[in-house]
Amino acid sequence: MNQGKVAVITGASSGIGRAAAIGLGKAGYRVGILGRRQAELTETAKLAGAAYEAVCDVTDAAAVHRFFADLGAKLGRVDVVFNNAGRFAPAVSFGDLDVATWQNMIDTNLNGAFYVAREAFRIMRDQNPQGGRIINNGSISAYVPRPGAAAYTASKHAITGLTKAISLDGRAFNIACGQIDIGNAATDMTSNMPAGSLQANGTMLPEPTFDVRHVVEGLIYMAGLPLEANVQFMTVMATNMPYIGRG
Repeated sequence: MNQGKVAVITGASSGIGRAAAIGLGKAGYRVGILGRRQAELTETAKLAGAAYEAVCDVTDAAAVHRFFADLGAKLGRVDVVFNNAGRFAPAVSFGDLDVATWQNMIDTNLNGAFYVAREAFRIMRDQNPQGGRIINNGSISAYVPRPGAAAYTASKHAITGLTKAISLDGRAFNIACGQIDIGNAATDMTSNMPAGSLQANGTMLPEPTFDVRHVVEGLIYMAGLPLEANVQFMTVMATNMPYIGRG
């Protein structure tokens, strides 16, 4: 069903991005990947059987444009984009958050997501047959913050607005946009959670994680829907993580 369709994954060097690339490749997509680290990206390409790979920093709008232009020239179209690239910063109280950290977080998590989605939108709008699907990687923090994470939280709240805006503007061009919000998937980023994470009451408590393959399963479901149907928002999380009732 998905054979020959092109799926692009950003932030594919490791973690959720790598798992997504491998999963979508196994599901029959021609996978195009990008990330900042050449060696890790090459390893993902081998594991996923990627049809196209290129080092690209999503904070560089011109580089993102070149990536999609080159990918389009080679693979002919773009059917699905998993807008996954992002970063996190160490917890710090709001009054101590420095401007450089704020700017770096917004540049990657929000501006980078915008640059990628805009290029994908343009290709999907102009290709024949028209249309495609953009899936933004949100977060549990798109709904409720963790303490000491103002920049990350603000960027992920903004992703929700971006998802809704793309969904609305995409209707005229058969472009669907949804968001997958992930809580405590077991990756390098969450490796310290079982040892303890800062809670809203100031204590440190261990938090459960879950296998990243369940994120990939949800992503494949979202990607595989016909364009007349859309999962607007999906939350995949560790059952017992402190999210419901966090406040």
